Amino acid sequence: MRAVTQRIVVVSASVGAGHDGAARELARRLAEQGFAVDRHDFLDLLPGPLGRGLRNAYALQLRVAPDSWGWLLTALDRHRTLTGVATGISRLAARKLQRSLPADTIAVVSTYPLASLALGGMRRRGRLDVPVITYLTDMSVHPLWVGEGVDTHLALHPVAESQARLLGAATVQVVCPAVPPAFRPAVSVTEQRAARLRFGLPHDRRPLALVVAGSWGVGEIEQTARDVTATGLATPVVLCGLNTLLHEAITRSGAGIPLGWVDDVPALLRACDVVIQNAGGLSSLEALTAGLPVISYRCIPGHGSTNAAALDLAGWARWAQRPDELREVLAASLALQPGHVLMPASAVDPAEIIAIVAAGLRLDAYTEPVELTAADGGL
Repeated sequence: MRAVTQRIVVVSASVGAGHDGAARELARRLAEQGFAVDRHDFLDLLPGPLGRGLRNAYALQLRVAPDSWGWLLTALDRHRTLTGVATGISRLAARKLQRSLPADTIAVVSTYPLASLALGGMRRRGRLDVPVITYLTDMSVHPLWVGEGVDTHLALHPVAESQARLLGAATVQVVCPAVPPAFRPAVSVTEQRAARLRFGLPHDRRPLALVVAGSWGVGEIEQTARDVTATGLATPVVLCGLNTLLHEAITRSGAGIPLGWVDDVPALLRACDVVIQNAGGLSSLEALTAGLPVISYRCIPGHGSTNAAALDLAGWARWAQRPDELREVLAASLALQPGHVLMPASAVDPAEIIAIVAAGLRLDAYTEPVELTAADGGL
């Protein structure tokens, strides 16, 4: 057992649930290895109400004008001025972030791009003398994720690894997704039926398609439910998250079976047969880990579309871009045999890689490249 004075700090951001979800699971795994672990919300490290303002603005943008989010991400990719603004925002948190690192910190892990910019800048300017590791939560990699000064990037698949390297990341390691062990396939039809009864879902054998849109429930969700119903292949179950207006709209229209906030998502996944998503974040990884086929459909602009493309390229989730494609892809997904959906991007636990980097050891001495085949959900 390692001494508790070996501390690893994990920095995330409460924008949706994906970044925090990955941070929480990484922290759990690191604690199991004997490290002391601190977690910080990057938005709380920004001065005054700036962090809360950024969170609210992002949520409002996705709900009211999602196309503008796609335009913004594209602009950040192409224009140095806007990239400089993002870097400037990250630096505003640097001083408080530095003060939050205890003396026994041996590494810092980021699951949020602006936090990676801040930490990489601190490392580059000599204000941080311990390794910085970025865990890439998405399958597609935006340039903001790859900041100078970061020691190691952890990617979910060779597709993401390749994108990170093209953007200038020097050291990239492919790792397993940081998904809790509770996300597993149903072991029997009886277990699936019990899960359906628990959530008040139809418990016959008609397939259920779980429609997810992150914790905020944003995007063209009601229309997605209508499109699923129109295929005649499955009953849509809409996970509305914190979006009470969406829940009310689905209830009024009868477009599907609405569910509000669900604490036990692993059990809900075991009740369903396929997942339809629009952002390509943590929900997709959780569903795949639970053994369910995943379909990308009516994706939100920006990272939703780029993640859908990367997931499709990786063979992890097919991207249906039109209603007629949805029927074809849904039929193919429902025809898969139980247990067919696998996503072993790598046998390497991200917590193990973090521990290796924190110890100042060479990665190539401890890990081997993983050969992926189409049957493994690879390229």
